[in-house]
Amino acid sequence: MTRPRFFLCGAAAMLAAVMALDAAEPRAVAYAVRGAMIHTAAGAPITSGTVVLRNGLIEAVGASVAVPADAIAIAGSGLHVYPGLIDMANGAAIAGAEPADAGAGGRGGGGEAQFDNREEAERAKRAALLRPDFLAADNLSTRGEALSALASAGVTTVLAVPGQGIFKGQSALVNVALPPDDPQISNVGDYRKGLAVIRSPVAMHIDMAGRGGGPGYPQALLGTIAFTKQGLLDAAWQREARVHYARGGPGQRPAFEPALDALVPVLERQMPAAFDAGAAREIDRALAMAAEFNLDPIIVGASGAASRTAELATAKARVILSLNFPGGGQAGTGSGRGGRGGGAAPSLRQLREQADAPNTPAALAAAGVPFAFTSGGASPADFVRNAGRVVRDGGLSAEAALAALTIDAARMAGAAARTGSIETGKAATIIVTSGDLFDGGQIRHVFVDGFSVDITPPAPQGGGRGGRGGVRKWTP
Repeated sequence: MTRPRFFLCGAAAMLAAVMALDAAEPRAVAYAVRGAMIHTAAGAPITSGTVVLRNGLIEAVGASVAVPADAIAIAGSGLHVYPGLIDMANGAAIAGAEPADAGAGGRGGGGEAQFDNREEAERAKRAALLRPDFLAADNLSTRGEALSALASAGVTTVLAVPGQGIFKGQSALVNVALPPDDPQISNVGDYRKGLAVIRSPVAMHIDMAGRGGGPGYPQALLGTIAFTKQGLLDAAWQREARVHYARGGPGQRPAFEPALDALVPVLERQMPAAFDAGAAREIDRALAMAAEFNLDPIIVGASGAASRTAELATAKARVILSLNFPGGGQAGTGSGRGGRGGGAAPSLRQLREQADAPNTPAALAAAGVPFAFTSGGASPADFVRNAGRVVRDGGLSAEAALAALTIDAARMAGAAARTGSIETGKAATIIVTSGDLFDGGQIRHVFVDGFSVDITPPAPQGGGRGGRGGVRKWTP
């Protein structure tokens, strides 16, 4: 289906422009991968099947599907086909990381920001910490090396999560690549970034540890917990005040507060509250906060989840588990302390966490706690590699690991009807590998919404960084 266009011309000119546009646009390309092992994530694998992609959708999939005459065919003997992988907490798709004026510390300005009075300074700090009205979908980046690296590793979709503040904002499920641009002839240019968005908003993200809050109050943990609770209380008061005023009750008109208004769907359980929580004690705090305000909780990171499976199940919480295992040497949430870099030797607790990390998904599965995966700051290649460790070393079945990377992630994001599995009518977002994905299989082809994506071949094993080479153009 052709996207809607907005023309600035009269009826005759518009008709001429449409005819010219139709003539200029190429026919949609269809692709067919035939004779491959197809892991649908919706049922048993198809040992030797064909999947047909057309107009951004999966047109057909099955063991006896014929290859259309107009399709570009890919011989699939020895290849595996999977739904595109989903990283359920990643900031790479958000433009410029964060707004320049978000913090009160004057970063990048050679010193602390200057304010005319204390009130202005406090308001700036509040704006840095209380950002529930920040929409990831309104602040997307659709290009860059980080997104290309994700696609090259088979990660086609991410939950774009804002990175700053205590109330960080609202995430969006987005694709990491856009289709080729349509000719923009005699019309107002279309909104390209919107083509990446699958669903928005998905969840409200909260970091009670205040890791993205910047300098100044609250620095102490108790202060950030108090700030979180006060924000939810203020939002509840704002909601009631608006209802009271709308009914003609006495009193002053409630102030216009976009940040507090944005929290109302969370208080009404219309939007999940996703808490950054790694250690078991952080999970306890998040579940307690969710229970106090009757929130729908998601725990992000969750390195200590294996010891809290009963509590998570009782709270009907979902988990976005970091695959940035301790000791992996990667920066970001869940990265290993005492890893590479010549620092102090890891403690016994850290070594235990490192050894136990691959076992956590199986523990969640046994307890019936829904979960998906996030890279947690690990490189895209390590994200996929560590998913293989979960299968090889952690006892999770390959089917459950694939589901956590695809359909279960889409289900958690409220988008399972559109993406996350290889089924007729769903988005044609798939990856093709030579070999099993969880046993060193290499990415050969990536399709996002039916379009072939240029990918960078992985560096040779043992070659170190700098051996990535150029972009590999796919040819049938």
